[in-house]
Parts: sequence; C-alpha cells; structure tokens
Amino acid sequence: MPVTPHIEKHFSASAVVRDIVIGMADGLTVPFALAAGLSGAVSSTAIIITAGLAEVAAGGLAMSLGGYLAAQTDLEHYNSELQREKAEIKQVPETERAEVRQILREQGLDPALTETVTASLTRDPDRWVDFMMRFELGLEEPEAGRALKSAFTIGGAYVVGGLIPLAPYFLLETVSRALPVSIALTLAALLIFGGVKGQLTGVAPLRSALQTAIIGSLAAAAAFAIARIVGR
Repeated sequence: MPVTPHIEKHFSASAVVRDIVIGMADGLTVPFALAAGLSGAVSSTAIIITAGLAEVAAGGLAMSLGGYLAAQTDLEHYNSELQREKAEIKQVPETERAEVRQILREQGLDPALTETVTASLTRDPDRWVDFMMRFELGLEEPEAGRALKSAFTIGGAYVVGGLIPLAPYFLLETVSRALPVSIALTLAALLIFGGVKGQLTGVAPLRSALQTAIIGSLAAAAAFAIARIVGR
C-alpha cells in the first residue's frame, strides 16, 4: 500500500523577507495615517504630498538606521560571546565539558552515548565552540554584510510601502477625491501584504490580512479624527 510522503511545513523566510515585512508594515501604516490626518485638516494635495514625501524620506532613513544598528549589534554580540567561549574552552575545559554533557543529557542521550559524543566534540576546538554557541547560547553566526543589507532592505520596503497611500494625491486634483482612493488602495495593499506575511510566517493568511488591515485603518482613522478636531 503506497504511503503518502510526509511533508513538514516550517517558517523558512529568510532574514531579507523579515526585513521586508518590517519595512513594509510601517511604510504602509504611518504615511497612510499621516495623509489621512492631513486630509482632515487641509484642502491642498500639494501640502499632503510634500508632508508625505518628507515623512517617507525621514521614516525610510530612520528605519534603515534602525535595521543597520540592530544587525550590527547582533554581530558584535555574537563575536563577543564567541571570543568568551573560546577563552573558556582554553581556560576551564573541564567546566565546558560538563556543560556539553548537561546539554546532551537534556536532549535525552543516555550516559554512555553522552560520553562518546562529548569526547568526539571536544577533540575539535572549532566544533566545540560552534556547539556551545548554538546549543548553550542559542546563537547563530550572522550573515556577512548583514547590517548594510538589512538597512537597504528595510528602508527600501518602507519607501515602497509609503508611496502607495500617497499615489492618489499625485494623480487626483482634490483631497476629497484623493482620500477615498488612497483609503481603498492602501486597504487593498494592507490586505495583500497581511495575507502574504501570514503565509510566510505560518499564520492563517486571512487572519493575518484582516489584522494588518484593521491596525492600519485604526491608525488612519485616529489621525484623521485628531486632525479634524484640532483643525476646527
């Protein structure tokens, strides 16, 4: 009797995909809220375009810097722990061997196999250090050039997302016509983005799409209401 192959589904999105999600999520939401808020206070599309582009530029740069600093911090933390682990293996090898045994026992290995694996691992300092970094500290070596890549990816995704709610203000002459088009366009983008994000992260796409759209809508509605109240 044929057996249906077992296929496991796990989250496998790369760091680049995660950076796109971070940048796009804020890029769609913040400029959308700003444009909607200004639409409740001014009647000039030129003002909204100018303010919106300024926000997209500033937000994109801020997100790029944040992504760079976060990735650089991860790299510095990894290298610091790596040097400390190398020093400990040289200075207190028996203590480190005991930690290896403890980790292996926690994984369910019997005493005899634990000793065999420990002896094999600790014969090679590089493999020993790599094991401790992964299984004691839970750290993976960051990708080379990750900081710059993260900065460009997050910043670029923010700019792309931010231009979507602003697009109708470039194409239509009045705020009253541009606002509903911006709302419809951005909601569609939020739904699509939320669905794709859910697919990548293993969350139900429909649920993710609705959550993303609701959050963006609430932010825009709050900004619009505040601008209307203040503008009176």
